[in-house]
Amino acid sequence: MAQRQTTVPRSTAIDFLYLSEADMLLAGVTDMAACIATMAEMLKLIHAGDYRMAGSNGHSHGARMTFPAESSFPTMPKPTADRRFVAMPAYLGGSFGTTGMKWYGSNIANREKGLPRSILMFMLNDTDTGAPLSLMSANLLSAYRTGGVPGVGARHLARADSRVVGILGPGVIARTALAAFAVACPGIDTVKIKARGRRSLDDFQCFVRRELPQITTVTVVDTVEDVVRDSDIVTYCASGAIGDTSAYPIVKREWVSPGTFLVMPAPCDIDEGMQLADVRKIVDCSGLYEAWAAELPKPTHRYCSILGCKFMDMIEAGTMMREQLEEISRIVAGEAPGRCHSDEIILMSVGGMPVEDVAWGTVIHRRAQAQGIGVSLNLWDSPAMR
Repeated sequence: MAQRQTTVPRSTAIDFLYLSEADMLLAGVTDMAACIATMAEMLKLIHAGDYRMAGSNGHSHGARMTFPAESSFPTMPKPTADRRFVAMPAYLGGSFGTTGMKWYGSNIANREKGLPRSILMFMLNDTDTGAPLSLMSANLLSAYRTGGVPGVGARHLARADSRVVGILGPGVIARTALAAFAVACPGIDTVKIKARGRRSLDDFQCFVRRELPQITTVTVVDTVEDVVRDSDIVTYCASGAIGDTSAYPIVKREWVSPGTFLVMPAPCDIDEGMQLADVRKIVDCSGLYEAWAAELPKPTHRYCSILGCKFMDMIEAGTMMREQLEEISRIVAGEAPGRCHSDEIILMSVGGMPVEDVAWGTVIHRRAQAQGIGVSLNLWDSPAMR
């Protein structure tokens, strides 16, 4: 007689890991060398097409909620600078195979309360079931992945002998971008910085002294031109109001030395000289900017101050050919050249993609699991309804 087969019921319990900011630090969220390597792996997957973001084209930055200029409700917030809520979901394949979403609220007035402008959380999920894997503090996660992408750019596009970095805005992204440049170009020893406020400048200088001992000179400069002139690497990291492109900090060709690598993760505009075809134009992912161009009114750069949106407007106007727009993902994948000669001027836009959060968040989650870091939380032992 055939023996009866029995099926062992699968557990329906779901537990997930909660990682505070202190836990994230223990798990190595500030390990910039590992972050750069993770961003490079993520960019290779973008080139291969093994990812998805939001929107109908799978490339959207996310869903943003803002507040109207006028409201009949006295308790509704006013649309002050950087006041928004944003949800940024993405899937990333390859060795990651995870899905996640960064969620944050932002208000520049937070600084008056001793808080960061944006307060971020990240949820990492199992791609198959949708079950949560980790809920983590994401301010450092986001800051380091944002700095890591310029670091990947510098590794492929900056001159190997780069020494001087010019920075506009000494905030969090300036610190992580500089940390990434220091990993990518170990010869960097000098920084020129333009700042609006004393406190952020002091914080920046403390960070450099504590984290980047290879940098022996930090010079505070008075103008954006001073930031750019005689710098090997230039980055604009200052936040600002969106809508008036004439107010965006500009790069003028006459300021730029031959061989400069400029990488912009914050508002930026360029003059006609920088728009010429002999300046290489590179983006992190062209689909991201195509999504912005489809979602926003024209000209796109007016409604999204990231430089890649300027490139989209130039293509729309016929002042730039679509084939002139390059992707760092193709360069990282080895299918396009990095820096071709020492005098080449290269301009790169960084838009900040949710796949970056998924990549670095997955690495940190797995590190935390392996090291027993964080607090296990129970979603349920068995769902009350199914």
